[in-house]
Amino acid sequence: MSVGLGLPIGDPAQLLSWARRAEATPFSTVALLDRLVFDNPEPLITLATLAGATSRIRLQTEVLLAPLHRTALLAKQAATLDLLSGSRFTLGIGIGGREDDYLAAGVDLRTRGRRLDTQMATMRRLWSGEPLSAEVGPIGPAPARPGGPEVLFGGFVPAVMERVARWGDGFLGAALPPRQIGGLFRQVEDAWDRAGRTGRPRLLAQLNVALGPKPTLDRARAEVRAYYAPHSFADHVVNGLLTTGDRIREAVATCREVGADEVMLYCWAPDPDQVERLAGAVFHNE
Repeated sequence: MSVGLGLPIGDPAQLLSWARRAEATPFSTVALLDRLVFDNPEPLITLATLAGATSRIRLQTEVLLAPLHRTALLAKQAATLDLLSGSRFTLGIGIGGREDDYLAAGVDLRTRGRRLDTQMATMRRLWSGEPLSAEVGPIGPAPARPGGPEVLFGGFVPAVMERVARWGDGFLGAALPPRQIGGLFRQVEDAWDRAGRTGRPRLLAQLNVALGPKPTLDRARAEVRAYYAPHSFADHVVNGLLTTGDRIREAVATCREVGADEVMLYCWAPDPDQVERLAGAVFHNE
C-alpha cells in the first residue's frame, strides 16, 4: 500500500518546499483540495507548478469540484497537466455542497450531480480525441495516459459508487474512520462488478493528520474547522484529527486491512517540517 501526503492550504507560498521535501521521502503522492470561496490556492495551477519542481512524486486533486468548472476547459487543463507531468496526475473529483461556491461560479447547486455525469461523458470523449460536437472539433492536447488521466471520485452516497463504476478508475474515501471507509470500499467494488468492469477499482483512504507541539496542533485544528464550517460534522472532523505517531500508524494499518491501495495523510499544519515528521512516523519501521 502506498502512502501519500495531502498538502495544507494555510500557507500556499510554502507548497513548493512541501513538494520538494516530499519528493525526497517514500511518499507516493502530493494532493490538494479545492474550494472557490475560500483562501486555498487553485489546485490545477498549483499542481502544475509542483509538477515542474518534481520528477517522481504523483500529483492529485483531492477533490476538484468539477461542476464549478467549464467542461471543455477542464478537459484541456487535465490533459495538459497529465502530459507535462509525464502521466503523474490523478484527477480526483467531487461535487461539494457549499452554496457559496456554486453561487460564485454561477452554477445551480441542485443539478451538480447530473452536471458532473454530463461532464464526465464529454471529458472522456475529448481525452480519446473525439470532437466536442458536430460544430466543434477535438480539443487537445492528447493526455499522456491513453483515454485521459486517472479519475477518482470522492463522496458518500450510492450515486458516487455508481459514478466510479461508470466513469472512474477508483474511489477516494475521506472524513470517516478507516473501518467505515472500508464499508464504502465494498460498495464501490459491488457497483464495479454490477457494471461489468474488468479488473478492480483503485481504492484510496484519506486521514486528517498533524504532528508537533500544542501551538502547531491548535493551528491545524483551527484550519480544519475553518474549512469544514459551517457543516454540522465540523466538530467530528476536528475531533478525528490524528495527532500522534501511534494513532497515525494504527489508522494506516487499518486502511491496509480494509483494502486501501493508497492512504493519503492530509496534513492541516502548514509548517513544511511536517513532511519529515510524518515520514518518520509512517516509514520509520520500513
